Amino acid sequence: MKMKHFVSSMILFFVTLTLFAMPAHSAGINVSAAASLKEVVTELTDTFARQNPGIVFQNNFGGSGALAKQIENGAPADLFLSANLEWMDYLKEKKMIDEKSISTFAYNELVFVGKPELKVRKLRDVVKLEKIAIGSPKSVPAGQYAMEALKKEGMDKQLENKLVMARDVRECLLYADRGEVDGAFVYKTDAEQMAKNVQILFAVPRDLYPRVTYPMAITKEGSHKAEAAGFFKFLRSGAAKAVLAKYGFAVK
Repeated sequence: MKMKHFVSSMILFFVTLTLFAMPAHSAGINVSAAASLKEVVTELTDTFARQNPGIVFQNNFGGSGALAKQIENGAPADLFLSANLEWMDYLKEKKMIDEKSISTFAYNELVFVGKPELKVRKLRDVVKLEKIAIGSPKSVPAGQYAMEALKKEGMDKQLENKLVMARDVRECLLYADRGEVDGAFVYKTDAEQMAKNVQILFAVPRDLYPRVTYPMAITKEGSHKAEAAGFFKFLRSGAAKAVLAKYGFAVK
């Protein structure tokens, strides 16, 4: 009996200790962000959480279109950071975004990557390749930008049987890095941060596609959370812009 009493007492002690160790107030912030922002958003959420004990982040990364559809279908999201304006406008039309909060977070650039020995130096050279990775234009902004450039250059029909669709821009880069495709259309920041076996072969001419713009906004769900508003304000700060610049994003 004494042993049972001792065990019960120890269990009660540890339960009590755990309860006291928990923060008096914890708040969760759900962030849905484009895959190409993974490192930036992870660093910014970690920094904000350290500065604001008790706040816990749940970050969800993926193709902007897929994220927008998830939010539309009820997935928890307090902030949405898209890789193009189209998917932000999509949620705006669905009345799922606080319109007044929509603002520009950063800018990027579209490039083509491949093995260093590949003799591809301009967009027209891509027709010589057999397999080219591109984000699915239906849901991946990088793919939409790339497809627009190919159409403007009159190359889309020549390449339609050579394109390998990916779920997001990071998967495009992975296909190229593994040698599963000859090259891939990705963002400059992805190539500079993540590429291991490939390099930037050329930048896609800026006059062939709209500027890669990352809009951000608070969702209708997040508009009721003071913590979400605080983090959103932090994303517009000089400290956040310094982190963006460190990862190669343009902020003007």
